[in-house]
Amino acid sequence: MIRSAYQLFRQRGYSGTGLREINAHSGVARGAIYHHFPGGKAELAEEVIRLAANEVGDALEEFARKTDPISAVNAFVDGWAQHVREYDFSAGCAIAAVVAESRHDDAKLAQAAAAAFGRWQAILAASLASAGVSPARARRLAVLAVSAVEGAVTLSRAERSTRPLEDVGQELRSAFNDAVNNR
Repeated sequence: MIRSAYQLFRQRGYSGTGLREINAHSGVARGAIYHHFPGGKAELAEEVIRLAANEVGDALEEFARKTDPISAVNAFVDGWAQHVREYDFSAGCAIAAVVAESRHDDAKLAQAAAAAFGRWQAILAASLASAGVSPARARRLAVLAVSAVEGAVTLSRAERSTRPLEDVGQELRSAFNDAVNNR
C-alpha cells in the first residue's frame, strides 16, 4: 500500500489520488488501508514521506560518504534527472506533492516533509563542512541545493526536458566548488 501510494502521489499528486486508486494499484482489499492506517490517507501519506525521504536520503548519504561535496550534489541532481526521464516526465517528488496539496491544518504532514527535506539538507551540509566550508555557509548551500532541485524537477516535468535540472546542476556544482575552494 505504501509503495503504491508513493508511486501514485508522484504521478497524480496527493489530491489526485484516492484511496480506491491506491487499493486497486496495490491489489489490497477494500478497507485494508483503514485497517493498517486508521488515520486514513493522511497517515498513509506520512509513511510515503518517510519512504521517499529514506530512499533518496540513504542513497545520498552513501554517496556523500564516499565522495566530495561536488560529486554528492551532482549525484543528487543526476538522480532526479534519471527519475523524471524514467517516468517520461510524469512523476516528480512524492514529498513535494503531499506537502503542496495537503490541507494547511495537517501539521503532521508538514513536519514529516520538513524532516525529510531537512535530512537531505543535513547530508549535503555535512559533506560541505567536511571539506572545510563553514557550517553556516554549508547549511545555506544545502538549502539552496534541495530547493533548487525540487523546483527544477517541477520545471523539468512541465517542459518535458531535463534541461532545468541540468542548468541547476551546473550552477550548484559551481557554487559548491567555489565554497570548497575559497574557504
